[in-house]
Amino acid sequence: MTEPELPQREPAHVESSREKWGTSTLSLLVSSAVTLGILAIAFFLPVPFVKLAPGPTFNVIGDVDGAPVIQINGAPTFPTTGELDMTTVRESGGPRGGLTFVDAVGSWFNSSDAVVPRELVYPDDISGEDVKARNAALFSTSESDSVAAALNYLELPVQTKIVATAVIVDAPADEVFLPRDEIVSIDGVPVTTPRDVVQTVQGSPVGTEFTFEIRRSAENMSVTVASGENPDAPGKPYLGISVGELYSAEFDIDFTLSDVGGPSAGLMFATGIVDKLTPEDLTGGKHVAGTGTITPEGAVGPIGGIRQKLAGARSAGAELFLMPEQHCAESAGHVPDGLTVTPVTSLRDAIKEMSHWVAGMPVTSCPKTP
Repeated sequence: MTEPELPQREPAHVESSREKWGTSTLSLLVSSAVTLGILAIAFFLPVPFVKLAPGPTFNVIGDVDGAPVIQINGAPTFPTTGELDMTTVRESGGPRGGLTFVDAVGSWFNSSDAVVPRELVYPDDISGEDVKARNAALFSTSESDSVAAALNYLELPVQTKIVATAVIVDAPADEVFLPRDEIVSIDGVPVTTPRDVVQTVQGSPVGTEFTFEIRRSAENMSVTVASGENPDAPGKPYLGISVGELYSAEFDIDFTLSDVGGPSAGLMFATGIVDKLTPEDLTGGKHVAGTGTITPEGAVGPIGGIRQKLAGARSAGAELFLMPEQHCAESAGHVPDGLTVTPVTSLRDAIKEMSHWVAGMPVTSCPKTP
């Protein structure tokens, strides 16, 4: 007798606990991988900060790439010994390059670095080219002012010219003027002060065409340029050049250092010129460094990044550091071991303090902070 055939059922799909665990784990791993990927990308995205770190130093009485940093021809010069370093700050971030989150965090653990919000250093609308042009103009002015300061200290004649100290990219004067073009006259009227150019341009409507007599590399030439509307002051005319005074000696003083910007080398340039033009050996064969802006009259002014410059100077081997007296409070607690720091207010002060230190005499110190 045959048993009756039972009706077939579709097999029910039963998910085991192992399968559930595997599915959950896979989802978790995918989510974690995505999260880690996003975090990794975020770590390397630019952040709105600027990092300041010790930069290279340059011996202003020595050579760089086989050429003297300060080259003097047409006047007696004297041998120099030791090192007289200008100090710099290496900048990361800002309009000339992004600073990553990883870089920023790493800097917070390095006492010689500083991380500051970008807006404290640069306006939002400034470009990398603007920064480069501005720093180049400041450096050129620093060189000129250092020449005047040194010559005034040595009681030598100072020659003065009215020049274009900087030319703004894409401005009306771009590709017409070059930095350091001497401005002899405008529309036939002799130029004796920077104000002469400013008043003439700003006293005429936008679009006015001006004829300049200029001197470039000992060659006289005539150039024509029409004013445009100042993008920073709508309705007002501008040419896009900065006009200032260029100081020189009756002999040639040239600076060969390139790819460095800013105004803070003035004090060390002036000190280096004096060292080369006088028989006294200012450093006494020792290693001196410093920083500070300088006026044509020899007054020393404040700079940026003093803590980074102190660290950079000591890393390069300096034993004495000359700095503007305005930085005493800021430098307190950040002077590296083995570095003597003396505040100065003028070129004359700097040379005096250096001579005392070389002779083994005490130098002026910053007052104790409360």
